[in-house]
Amino acid sequence: MLGPLEAWHDGVPVQLGDQQQRFVLVVLLLNVNKPVTADRMTDIVWGGNLARRDMVRTYIKRLRDTFKDAADVTIETTATGYLLRLDEDKLDTVRFDRLRAEAEEVRASDPRRAMVLLREAVGLWRGWFLEDIDIDRVGGTDVFVPNESRLDTIGDLAELELTTGDHRSARDRLRASLQLAPDRQRYAELLMRALLTNGDRVAAIRVFHAIRTALAEIGLEPGTVLRNLLAQAERGDLPSSLPSRSAVFTGRDAELATIETARHTLWVSGPPGVGKTELAIEAAHRLRDRFPDGQLIARLNGFTPGMPATSVGDALTQLLVELGEPPEQIPATVGRKVTLYQTRLFGTRTLVVLDNAGSFDQIRPLVPEEPGCLAIVTSRRMGAGEHIRLSPLMPDEAVELFRTLTDQGRILGRTAEVAAVVKLCGFLPMQIQVVAGLFRRHAGWPLEHLLHLLEENGPWDEEGNAAMRVSYQQLDEPRQAMFRLFGHLPGPDLDVTAAAALAGVPSARMLLDELHEVSLVEEGTPDRYRMLDPLKEFAAAQAPADTGAMLRLLDYYLVTLAAAVGAGYPFDRTQLPTGNTSSPAALDFDSEDAALAWIAAERDNLVAAIHYAATHDLPDHTWRLAVLMWRHFNTTAQLEDWLGTLTRAWEIVAADPANEYGQAHVLLRLSMAHDRLGRLGEALELAARALPRWIRLGDVGGEAATLTALAFPTMKHGNHDEAIANFAAALEKYEQIDDLRGQAHVQSMLGYLNELIGNLDDALRQQQAAARMSREIGDVRGMAHTLSNLGSVQQKLGLLAEALESYTEAHRHAADAGDQCAAAYALNDIGNVHRLRGRLAEAVRYQEQARVAAADVQDADLLFQLYLDRGATAQARGELADALRACQAALDLADGTTNRPHQASANRDVARILHAMGQHERAIPHWDAAETEFAALGFPEAAEICAERGALTCACRSVRKG
Repeated sequence: MLGPLEAWHDGVPVQLGDQQQRFVLVVLLLNVNKPVTADRMTDIVWGGNLARRDMVRTYIKRLRDTFKDAADVTIETTATGYLLRLDEDKLDTVRFDRLRAEAEEVRASDPRRAMVLLREAVGLWRGWFLEDIDIDRVGGTDVFVPNESRLDTIGDLAELELTTGDHRSARDRLRASLQLAPDRQRYAELLMRALLTNGDRVAAIRVFHAIRTALAEIGLEPGTVLRNLLAQAERGDLPSSLPSRSAVFTGRDAELATIETARHTLWVSGPPGVGKTELAIEAAHRLRDRFPDGQLIARLNGFTPGMPATSVGDALTQLLVELGEPPEQIPATVGRKVTLYQTRLFGTRTLVVLDNAGSFDQIRPLVPEEPGCLAIVTSRRMGAGEHIRLSPLMPDEAVELFRTLTDQGRILGRTAEVAAVVKLCGFLPMQIQVVAGLFRRHAGWPLEHLLHLLEENGPWDEEGNAAMRVSYQQLDEPRQAMFRLFGHLPGPDLDVTAAAALAGVPSARMLLDELHEVSLVEEGTPDRYRMLDPLKEFAAAQAPADTGAMLRLLDYYLVTLAAAVGAGYPFDRTQLPTGNTSSPAALDFDSEDAALAWIAAERDNLVAAIHYAATHDLPDHTWRLAVLMWRHFNTTAQLEDWLGTLTRAWEIVAADPANEYGQAHVLLRLSMAHDRLGRLGEALELAARALPRWIRLGDVGGEAATLTALAFPTMKHGNHDEAIANFAAALEKYEQIDDLRGQAHVQSMLGYLNELIGNLDDALRQQQAAARMSREIGDVRGMAHTLSNLGSVQQKLGLLAEALESYTEAHRHAADAGDQCAAAYALNDIGNVHRLRGRLAEAVRYQEQARVAAADVQDADLLFQLYLDRGATAQARGELADALRACQAALDLADGTTNRPHQASANRDVARILHAMGQHERAIPHWDAAETEFAALGFPEAAEICAERGALTCACRSVRKG
């Protein structure tokens, strides 16, 4: 019955008679082994026409003749009606249900067996259920039609095929199945996964667009999983931050088997050096097929000497970046980061390694909620739930590891000695690697000599310290000194230049190479070295921290960071704190890219240096490093670090009433951080505290920057007159110190504010003045930004030709300055002018160029504008689904940055699109939010929206209450 009605006997098809005879047979089959009265049969097949009641007996006789050669099929006449007696397993519907049930029973324990059963179940279908039978003639709504079960089973089978690595079978099956159900999102999700796993990104994107079209016909949008998969297809490689697996991983078969069958969360605990991280990484690599949507790792530093544990917020930021989330779109608060993280994992099968966890509280928000994901947690502490307590290697596994790491010829026939060596290493993988590295380096040593050295260094202990002591003792004094210094590092690693500064030597490359050769340090990336936690603990125990060396390292970081910030953020140069620290190892930078790359690479070390300086009575290093880092944190949306480091710096400088210079710098940047977080009251209060300090210091530039910092939250509070007054005061200060760039910047900001509140004539005058000033001083980048602002005012005034000219010149200057952000703004704005002129193809072309130009730019305001304007162009082209997606993305970004004008604009555009789509109830809260926010800001758009809604006749006309 799973297809056209057919019967077979001994491999030969059975002729089932005319259509009405087939109807009678189907009624009997649907009630197999249960009697059906003649009246009931008449009622079902002939609609209760009693004149046809005698036909039942005729068709029953014919069916008995049909099945006379089949001993296992009989139609009996009973006191309660006609009964088709049949082994139910002869029915494909029954076999289908049985196979599905058996597959469900073994799915968790034996997925391959479940896959075989489901393939057999799916293979029973030859079309739709009884596709040649009029269901209304055999029972109508009382008949259970298993077509939906068929579709579910195809999805279950494809999911198992993906899990077991048979991606091509899943791909081929799903391609055909989407023809059966073109709007079935689950099929599209699974097919996109199969295609992405096979590297076919283009086909995956096509599947998304096809399902989006199919869903649009029934008024639906693709869900979160499909959107995540589209982003993955557009981005390219599957998210993975796993390091390479160890080439010498040995043993652990039982533990790997446990991990491979784990569900949701597995905790791996054990002593230092036992190989927890290596086991987790090896397992993650082996499980790539089961988790095709990504494999991630977060280093939590729960027990890393000298380093604070990674905060939940930092870990979430790290994981979201690995998942492809642009840094500027990552929310500021931990709660919103958790929501975004869990949303990105929803519907995926992603594996997350949470390495070196200090506590359950640290990892709780990082564990995926999605049942298809798996978290492997490593920690020295025991965890709850599914858990492996990792012991040292078995003796034979430890021997095998040592053999793999050494020259076989040197240990041939020395099984007993090798066994003694690994026993003295505590059977711990890390210590065995250290000893093997030492043995490799000393090619002339016999194995007995190595064994003797280990025995001299004391009895075996559970941490295998004898191995580390022997290796350390074989180093000469410069290498021992470098090893000891690593034990007190405040950060996770060192590059060769920082190591030279730490050791006070011209070059540290040879020292590091030799420590690496004997496995005492690891080279994570070229010329960057780190030390495993047990080794770091051992190194720190050999001597107290060398305060002179640590000061040299902090001096190096401070001087080099100042140079990097000056080169990477040239507009900030006049606002950088002065200093008299020097470092012979400090770097200079000849390009913005090189400077920014250095800051990004050293980010964790610089944060650790700030905390180290704060706890070791080094106030100058604390606050200067924190102030120099603020722009990087702002640009990359690492707002918790921005706020955390500056808060720590404030604790230090506030304790010294005489240090008003440091206090002014810290308060100014703290104000900006709170403003970015949407904490406008705190931002105002902090800027207000900074301002008198700059005044007492006589630092007019600092005073001007602080007045500007006061203006922004004031403006967002809707106090436009006060904001204009602050901007005007800042302009006066910049004029006082003859800072023409500062003057141009504030003039442009005054123009921007006047544009927002509808004073377009004043805005035009101020933008023109700012453009003239930037041109006079040759500030090419400033001209690019100011001309874009000028074009925006001209556009609102209806001066489209002039606006196009301003945008075109802005793009030329941006290209000359290499400013991709300004270039993307200008291209997008040119597209807007073309849209307003009705040249929609040109608008799309320029806005696509803008998207490409902005691909590597981390600027939330730019990204917001690109989304919003792309949505407007799509709406003008009648592509409402595309328009809604773009404007919803703009709204999500605005919510993440708490930019109130942006939130208002995005809500307005989302409301308009939903109205155009006829989804008026969905539109109402967006209309309300936009009208409320614009009114609170004092923007003219509030009246425009009120009038626009008043002219409508649908539910969107609803008036807010209260």
